[in-house]
Amino acid sequence: MTTQTSTTSRAARDAVAKVSTGLFIDGQWSDAASGARFNVVNPATEEVIATVADGGPEDAQRAIETAGRVQKEWAATAPRERSEILRRAYELIMARQDELALIMTTEMGKPLAEAKGEVAYAAEFFRWFSEEAVRIGGDFSSTGDGKTRILVSKEPVGPCVLVTPWNFPLAMGTRKIGPAIAAGCTMVFKPANLTPLSSLALVDILVEAGLPAGVLNVVCTSKASSVVSPWMSSGIARKVSFTGSTAVGVRLLEQAAEHVMRSSMELGGNAPFIVFEDADLDRAVDGAVAAKMRNMGEACTAANRLLVQRSVADEFARRLAARLGALSVGDGAEPGTDVGPLVEEKALAKVQELVDDAVAKGAEVVCGGSRPERPGYFYAPTVLSGVSPESDLMNEEIFGPVAPVIPFDTEEEVTRLANDTPWGLVGYLFTQDVDRGFRMGEALEVGMVGLNTGIVSNPAAPFGGVKASGLGREGGRVGIEEFLETKYLAMPRT
Repeated sequence: MTTQTSTTSRAARDAVAKVSTGLFIDGQWSDAASGARFNVVNPATEEVIATVADGGPEDAQRAIETAGRVQKEWAATAPRERSEILRRAYELIMARQDELALIMTTEMGKPLAEAKGEVAYAAEFFRWFSEEAVRIGGDFSSTGDGKTRILVSKEPVGPCVLVTPWNFPLAMGTRKIGPAIAAGCTMVFKPANLTPLSSLALVDILVEAGLPAGVLNVVCTSKASSVVSPWMSSGIARKVSFTGSTAVGVRLLEQAAEHVMRSSMELGGNAPFIVFEDADLDRAVDGAVAAKMRNMGEACTAANRLLVQRSVADEFARRLAARLGALSVGDGAEPGTDVGPLVEEKALAKVQELVDDAVAKGAEVVCGGSRPERPGYFYAPTVLSGVSPESDLMNEEIFGPVAPVIPFDTEEEVTRLANDTPWGLVGYLFTQDVDRGFRMGEALEVGMVGLNTGIVSNPAAPFGGVKASGLGREGGRVGIEEFLETKYLAMPRT
């Protein structure tokens, strides 16, 4: 494992300097009513790279009133017009892939190659929903007695509250904004305060693509409740779409209940990664690296518990440690970096606490297990073997580059271990037994299963979980349905 020390490059600073950093309401950039601003920090260097307008309740009210005022006119636009706006935005994102990736890496740390991958992934949501916009359908049938025609149509749900996390700052925005535009909904949008720049750069792209004023209104803030709570209590918003922690999601659901708002929640995860003794171990290790190390492990889909059949557990841990131990740790903007920093000091401290707790309860550090001595919020890729089921990391999202290997003996045991959690977002399963693959896929209490693969996310597939991992689905054919209401018209035959 190698390390590097750096300061924020001139190229990164120049890319960040192009980003508008105000509030975006009714098609105009402005300062916050209070005049306040907050800092954005490069987690690889701990340097302030930008200051962003710090919105508050007055700004939030102006944004939601704008969305409410524009909703009727926007809903009446032709589906093809909405489709073409999204298609143009897709093309603009792809044309600026390098610049957007550099902004993303600078504000949240992921290696530049991975950031470029996210930019392409983010753009694909706009392309996907540009195609869905012109395919919003309905139905026509008759009642059983033949006396009445049944006409079913779909309409936009109305103004939407969109709240996104810091870990995938561009893709989480396009995954929500894309279907909202396609369906004909106006929006108020609060990006994460740790990584607002990617979202703000997206605003300029949508304006250039032709999105009318007032359809998308963006308020960044250092205090989420000061903006989101007024939106939720406004009586104007008809839907909330949130990605983040289960605790915050529960609070938003409570607020949504007051106005009976449609709700989509993509919340926490505690993904089991199951390896049976008949698995192709090389393929399983490849899958584990993909499922664990994407975004430095800072993903709700990250493999959180690596459950490996006892007869191959030691060999699997050894191979995985060899792979992770060879990764280069450093500033994501530097060539050759495999693993960037965590997003902030608090995240780093939590990862170390979870590792220390596991070791105190009997785990062995096969590789890593500490913070490199250098500026920035870095943590060494870590493999732990012999992890006790009583360890805290069995019941909490690690959100870091730590892979705990837990041995199991039987299929029944691993099913119980995998499902023994309040969360149910994704599970990963490696076996060459087709019957077992289907059987375990059905037994896992999750919304998504990766069978012999460590990657499940795709704009063409429905993303979401069960239990405390959320409500609703994003992406796929069902993604636009979350932003549509069904209307039924009864017409008697005369």
